[in-house]
Amino acid sequence: MNDVRALVSALDAADYFADDSLAMAVFLAMKLERPLLLEGPAGVGKTDLARAVAAATGRGFVRLQCYEGLDESRALYDWDYAKQILYTQLLRDAVKERVEGRSMSEAVDALEEANVAFFDRRFLLERPLLRALTSDDPVVLLVDEVDRADPEFEALLLELLAEGQVTIPELGTMRGKHAPLVFLTTNGTRDMTDALRRRCLHAFVDYPAPSRELAIVLRKVPGISQQLADHLTRFVSELRARELRKAPSIAETVDWAKSIVLLGGSAIASDLARETLAALLKHEEDREEAAGVLAKFVARVAP
Repeated sequence: MNDVRALVSALDAADYFADDSLAMAVFLAMKLERPLLLEGPAGVGKTDLARAVAAATGRGFVRLQCYEGLDESRALYDWDYAKQILYTQLLRDAVKERVEGRSMSEAVDALEEANVAFFDRRFLLERPLLRALTSDDPVVLLVDEVDRADPEFEALLLELLAEGQVTIPELGTMRGKHAPLVFLTTNGTRDMTDALRRRCLHAFVDYPAPSRELAIVLRKVPGISQQLADHLTRFVSELRARELRKAPSIAETVDWAKSIVLLGGSAIASDLARETLAALLKHEEDREEAAGVLAKFVARVAP
């Protein structure tokens, strides 16, 4: 990608509508080879952005879903203990034959060789972080919802984010052929450490303006009328300003629009709009709130 406009077009072709500010952040991350920390509420398209960049650039896609208790054995690497045990059984007899009748120093050398072979890369299980780093082809690495992991987990990321390498005690430092393009997402459930923030570029991804969400709905909901799509997205924008347990995501707006169209609805004033609110909102109290807001909205926009 030679400029930001070309990136915007490529993302659009990958079904992602990026504004200029977000596209600039992605463009700089690519050119500077720096990780990009995407911050914002859940459901605004942070994860989809990483997928779209992979599609737009022809890179592979590796995802690490974070959760509480995530450690290096699930994120970075682990050893295939079953193979190591089998190898140990086979090696035991071979080492025994080598050390019989040898001097103490020769026996120690034989045991050291066996230990080195025991921690061989052929027994290494690559988890997402290491798999992205050692891939033969360039990849996009998504570390999704990093705020769900424990703060200590961020220490595992720092070497990869800063140096494009990881250190495995038994094997040493490993650097891949291609540095992965790293995206980290956070929904703000806890603050990221300053050490992690220093190593990343930053972009805040918010809910789209109604006009941008309208374009998304028209693209993703075949057969929907311009008027219905316009009314739905304007209503959802108003709804997000309310005190809800969970504001509707972009994907949920699309699901709601698809539900209405699937059932033959053509206007937000129809009963179907109210009856299908379960596709938009996932808590009963939110749906009750939305029903009242919808009635007032319909009174304003209905002909």
